[in-house]
Amino acid sequence: MIKNNKPKLFYGYVIVSVAFVVMFVGLGTINSFGVFLEPVLVEFGWTRAMTSGAFSLCFLIYAIMTIGAGRLNDRFGPRLLLIAGGLFFGLGYFLMSRITFVWHLYAFFGVIIGAGFAAYFIPTLSTVARWFVERRGLMTGIVLSGIGSGTMVISQLAGWLITSYNWRITFIVMGMMSLLLITPAAYFLRRDPLVQGLLPDGGSEPEKGILSVRKTELSLQTAIRTKQLWMLGGAFFLFGFSVYAILVHIVIHATDMALGIATAVNILSIIGGVSIVGRIVFGSASDRIGSRPTLFVCFIILSIAFFWLLPTKELWMLYVFSVIFGLGYGGAFAMQSPSVAEFFGLRAHGVIFGVVDSVATIGATIGPVVLGYMFDKYG
Repeated sequence: MIKNNKPKLFYGYVIVSVAFVVMFVGLGTINSFGVFLEPVLVEFGWTRAMTSGAFSLCFLIYAIMTIGAGRLNDRFGPRLLLIAGGLFFGLGYFLMSRITFVWHLYAFFGVIIGAGFAAYFIPTLSTVARWFVERRGLMTGIVLSGIGSGTMVISQLAGWLITSYNWRITFIVMGMMSLLLITPAAYFLRRDPLVQGLLPDGGSEPEKGILSVRKTELSLQTAIRTKQLWMLGGAFFLFGFSVYAILVHIVIHATDMALGIATAVNILSIIGGVSIVGRIVFGSASDRIGSRPTLFVCFIILSIAFFWLLPTKELWMLYVFSVIFGLGYGGAFAMQSPSVAEFFGLRAHGVIFGVVDSVATIGATIGPVVLGYMFDKYG
């Protein structure tokens, strides 16, 4: 039975707060991988393609497992998956502090951390989508701003720890953060507001948004036969390819321009910081004008950033790129989950979102390796 009285604090805001913390730690640590490239390359003498390949394997494992994680979330909810994600992250980073051979890098970061990534990402965002309809874009943007915040803070923390101590100690710290913050967060997640006698957005009566979504509830089998799913998947494949190629290599690219490591890390931090603004601004905009036009604007902004990067030779130009790129990257990333809900409803949101994101992740898997290979071969 649905309660008629509004609670003083809508539990959906607790869901959003917890999800923010999970994204802060989870993607903040993964997106800081580029900070470790130079010290690892110096110590072991591996090529950029060889080293960045572990990042790509992480995303490949995520792509393989995320559809299954979405299906499990649709059926059982996010709690057990989030616990598994925190444990895999903690174990993976602790083992990363002990690597001596390149296969260690692929096994620990690529496979174990990739599995942890799959266990928490889709379930967390799918849960937020179920708790909000009218403010889904804004709340998704707030949750995903945790990624930008995490990228900004954790990349700086990692850079400081590497400089002050070493990269092995830094991986141990990241493992402790994962265990102490992601795993306990599972206790606070609830799959669906209706299970607790609540309505999405904290309403006491069904809203128009809820009714309109329910008219378009599709199963995966039905959705996969629509052109919308294929077009959405294709767009996010190109998004993943280009964006993660930049995120992995931008720090070492800046050091190639004779910039210090602290300045180079600042570039990644600016991207993370501005992406917070992009996620919230474009998330809120999608609640008013819809996900499709909002996504189109974000892709235009990203295109401008890529064309700007081509002639970039000076630090100020790199800062300008970081701002433009961060805005478009943050906004487009925030549109994945709301787009799936808008086009296909919530009946199988987890698994359909998993399909779209796994295609995007395949792009993210290929991009860093292609860019690393191109540098190794052509400079």
